[in-house]
Amino acid sequence: MTPNVRGALLMVASMAAFTINDALVKLVGQSIPLFQLVAMRGALATVLVFILARHLGALHIEFPRHDRWLIIFRCVAELVATFFFLTALMHMPLANVTAVLQALPLTVTLGAALFFGEVIGWRRIAAITLGFVGMLLIVRPGPEGFSIYAIYALVAVASVTVRDLITRRMSAEVPSMVVTLATSLSITLAATAASLIEGWAPVSTSSGAMVAGAAVFVLMGYLFSVMVMRVGEIGFVAPFRYSSLIWALGLGWAVFGDWPDAITMLGAVLVVGAGMFTLFRERSRHADE
Repeated sequence: MTPNVRGALLMVASMAAFTINDALVKLVGQSIPLFQLVAMRGALATVLVFILARHLGALHIEFPRHDRWLIIFRCVAELVATFFFLTALMHMPLANVTAVLQALPLTVTLGAALFFGEVIGWRRIAAITLGFVGMLLIVRPGPEGFSIYAIYALVAVASVTVRDLITRRMSAEVPSMVVTLATSLSITLAATAASLIEGWAPVSTSSGAMVAGAAVFVLMGYLFSVMVMRVGEIGFVAPFRYSSLIWALGLGWAVFGDWPDAITMLGAVLVVGAGMFTLFRERSRHADE
């Protein structure tokens, strides 16, 4: 098995793990309040990340003060993204929310051009525009009017874009496990505080098992995504991130009985196509350099 094939399989596995986590959260969210759910999942995930980081010896915090502020800002962006994404997930079909998130390579590329001065050609600008058209088709107004939860999904995309742009500005000295641990801990603490106001509901054995499963799959998704960065060519492996939409379509149909209509599917195709073209152009640009 070549490094590129291993990398592609790891990327597919990472996307599967994250999507299964989303499905479990959507399922258990029907019986447990949102903040309680996030607090429970976050507590277990934080413990697992801490154990893993300690095992890997990646808990040192000897990096520039500038990076510490970036980690704080990144945690805030992740908090906002988590709230809006999970709220949208509870009220929208899994595949629809996942399809909206496929616009991230486009929004990050655009954000890097606007805020960091990175140069993008007219082809990538056209691809970004086409991708945004596809995103509008996915979150379009329905017969009952524009859904507030579609706006929540768009806010989640914007928040994750900010998070990823902040991550780009971090120094190489910052261990990724430290960033992950700080993010997980901040979300857990914020959700716990909010849950005290929202109130807690009794947790059945099945619900507890699904929360635990969600935490494990989140960790698996992270592990696989880290392993992806260490094998294969990024330009070859990156497009396989769109396999998350396939997983979401399958799980949405099998678990929730949801299947997107033709217009939503067209929008998803436009978003994915535009994203893959953008990744291809990025790969070609680096090859030319």
